[in-house]
Amino acid sequence: MKEEEAGDSSENPEEIEDFCDDENPDHAHEEEVSPSPEAAYFCPMCPGQESDEPGACEKCGMALEATGVQLETGEANYTCPMHPEVEQDEPGDCPICGMALEAKSASVEEDDTELNSMQRRFKIALVLTVPVFLIAMGDMLFNIGAPQVLNWIMLILSTAVVWGSGLPLMKLGFASLRNRSLNMFTLIALGVGVAWFYSLVATLLPGIFPDSMRGESGEVAVYFEAAAVIVTLVLLGQVLELKARSKTGSAIRELLDLAPKTVHKINQDGTDSEVPLDQIEVGEYLRVHPGEKMPVDGEVMHGESPVDESMMTGEPMPVNKVVGDHVTGGTINGTGSVVVRADKVGADTMLAQIVYMVAEAQRSRAPIQKLADQVAAWFVPAVIGCALITFILWALVGPDPRLAHALLAAVAVLIIACPCALGLATPMSIMVATGKAAMNGVLFKNAEAIELMRDVDTIVIDKTGTLTEGKPKFISIQAAKNIDEKVVFAFVASVEQASEHILAKAIVDEAKERGISLQDLEDFESIPGKGVKGYVGGQSVVVGNQELMSDIDIETTGFFPSAIDAMRKEGQTVIFAVIQDRFAGLMVVSDSIKESAGQAIDELKKEGLHIVMLTGDHLAAARSVAQQLRIDDVVAGVKPGGKAAEVKKLQEKGRIVAMAGDGINDAPALAQAQVGIAMGTGTDVAIESADITLLHGDLKGILKARRLSQATMENIRQNMIFAFAYNAVGIPIAAGL
Repeated sequence: MKEEEAGDSSENPEEIEDFCDDENPDHAHEEEVSPSPEAAYFCPMCPGQESDEPGACEKCGMALEATGVQLETGEANYTCPMHPEVEQDEPGDCPICGMALEAKSASVEEDDTELNSMQRRFKIALVLTVPVFLIAMGDMLFNIGAPQVLNWIMLILSTAVVWGSGLPLMKLGFASLRNRSLNMFTLIALGVGVAWFYSLVATLLPGIFPDSMRGESGEVAVYFEAAAVIVTLVLLGQVLELKARSKTGSAIRELLDLAPKTVHKINQDGTDSEVPLDQIEVGEYLRVHPGEKMPVDGEVMHGESPVDESMMTGEPMPVNKVVGDHVTGGTINGTGSVVVRADKVGADTMLAQIVYMVAEAQRSRAPIQKLADQVAAWFVPAVIGCALITFILWALVGPDPRLAHALLAAVAVLIIACPCALGLATPMSIMVATGKAAMNGVLFKNAEAIELMRDVDTIVIDKTGTLTEGKPKFISIQAAKNIDEKVVFAFVASVEQASEHILAKAIVDEAKERGISLQDLEDFESIPGKGVKGYVGGQSVVVGNQELMSDIDIETTGFFPSAIDAMRKEGQTVIFAVIQDRFAGLMVVSDSIKESAGQAIDELKKEGLHIVMLTGDHLAAARSVAQQLRIDDVVAGVKPGGKAAEVKKLQEKGRIVAMAGDGINDAPALAQAQVGIAMGTGTDVAIESADITLLHGDLKGILKARRLSQATMENIRQNMIFAFAYNAVGIPIAAGL
C-alpha cells in the first residue's frame, strides 16, 4: 500500500483488528503495555508450564508463580527477591537466605507490619542491652565487684534480648542449618548462640572450667554483652533494610495511587452510588466529576471535558475529550463532568499493565547477580572454616586465658562476616532503578535489559511513529487525465478504511472531512509492506507503493515524475492508486518529525552511539528525514521481515544493538536486538516484543534508559566492591590479625 514502513502497512484484517486506532473504542488496544495477566500460575524456569491453581512445576518441581496484579489490597502470594523460586501464600522468611518474603502482587496499601514489629524488637533490645554493656564495661574498667551477682543480672537481661527480641534471628539461623542453606543468619545464630551459651554455663557452673579459661583473679569471663550487642545491632540493620526495601516499592505505590479508591457508578434507575473500584465490571457506566481521576479505561458516552494525560503521554496540555473518545484510567478529568463506559477494569487497564511490568522487572535478576550467588554459595562455609581455624590458632598460641580468647575471636569472625551485603548488592539496586525509571516514563521489562543497555553501541531506529509523530497528514491528491479527483478519492478511501496503517487513517479522515462518502468494500486483501487491494462497487482497486505497482505491471514513472521526486525529497510519502487495472492517480501524505527527536539524536551521538535509521519508506523520503535529524546511516525500502535481518547483520559485525520501534512490523527486530525499545504510543505487539517501553513515545527516553543503566551498574559495582572489601578487611581483623 504505502511507501512507508513495510510492515506498518498491512496484516490480515482478522489478524490486526485489535490494533485499530483509538477512534474505534471497541478496539482501542494500542495503549496496552503487555497482555493482561490471567489469574493463573506459571513456572519461571519452564516456559509453557501453566496452571489455574498453585502447585509445583511438572518438569522441574519449582513452585509455580502467580501472574496477577492486584489494584486493591487482598490476598497475595509472597516470594523472596533474592530467590524467586521461593513462594508461599502467607508472609514469612526465605528458607534459603532468611530475607523477609515480599508480596508478588502490587498493593495500594503499604504493609508496615514487619517493619513495625522489627522496630519494636529493636527498641526493647536497645533498652535491655545498654545496662548489660555498662555493667560489662564498668566491671572491666573499674572492678566494681560482686561479679557473680552482676553475671546473673546480665544473664537475665541478655536472655531477654537474645531469646526475646532476637528470637526471629535465631530461628532463621537454625532453620538455615536445618535446610542446609547457610546464610548470614547462620553466622549470627552460631556466634550469638556460642557466646550466650558459654556465658550461661560460666555463670551457672563456673567450677567446671579449667585454669586456662580463667582470668588473673580466677574468675571465668562471660560475654553476655557481646551476644546482646550483636543482636541489637543486627536488629538495627534489619530495621534499616526494611525501610530501604519499603522505599523501593514507593514507585509502584505511587503508580497504584493514580487509580481512585472509589467511583460513582450509575445505576439502572439513573441514580449514582459510590462503590469501591474493584466492584466495577466491564460495560457499566461511571460518572467522573471535575478534578477526579478516570477510574478505568473506557469510552466517553456523555459530556465533554479536558483531560490531563501527562502521566501517560508526558504532554502537559490537557486533551479535550468528547463523546466517543477513549480515556485511560489514572488520567485526571478537568473542568467538565463526563459519563464513561468501563471497557477495561482491574488487571486489564493500562495502569495495571504498567504496574505489572514494573513489579516483574523488580523481581527479575540481572546476569551479574550470578556472580554474587556463586560467591555467596561458598562464602558462609568459608567463614565458618575461618572461625574454626581462628579458634584453634588462638587456643594453641594465644595469650592466657587461651580458650577464652580463642572463643571470643572465633565468635567475632562469625559475627563480622556479612554475606547478605553480597546478595543484596544487585537486587536492591535493580528495585530502585526500575522504580525510578517507571516514574520517568521508562519501563524495563527485566533486569537483564538494565544491564545490557549500558553496553549498547548501536541504536537502530524505525522512522514512522518513532522519529516522526506517527500522525501523518494528508497533503494532496493528483488524478490521472480524464479522471475526477473525487472519484479517485472515494475509491482509495473506501479501500483504505479496512487498513490499520496510520497513512490509511490520514486518507480516510481527509475523505470524511471533505464529505466524501465511503462505499462498501469486498474481498479486501493486504499485501505486507506494499499496499492493499479490494473491490469497490464491483471495480478492482489497488493502492500501494512503487514496488506494488511494479508487481502488477503498472507504469507510474510517466506520470508527474518531477513532482514525485520533489515530494520524496521533502520527506513526503507518495501512494499510488489503480482502478480497473488502470493508473488513476496518486496521493501525498506527510508525517512531521517529533519535536524532541533532533535533540535526542544529537545527545545519543555525543554518547558515542552509532545511529541507524531503518524504514520501509522510499530512500528519497527517508534521506530527507535523516538529513534533518543529522543521521548518516539510512537503510530504506526494507520489507516487514527484513528489519530483523538488518539488525542481525549489525550483530554479526560485533555490534551490541538496541532497536527502537512502534509498529507491528517492528516486533521481530525488537526481539532480535539485544535490547528492544518500544514506543508506549505504538502497538501492543511491539511493546510485548520489547525489553524497554517508553511510555511517552519520546526518544529522550532512550537517553534516560541508558544513563539509568549506567548509573545502576555503577551502583551495583560499588556495592559489590564495598561488600568484598568489608569482608576482606573485617574478617582478618576479627580473627586477631
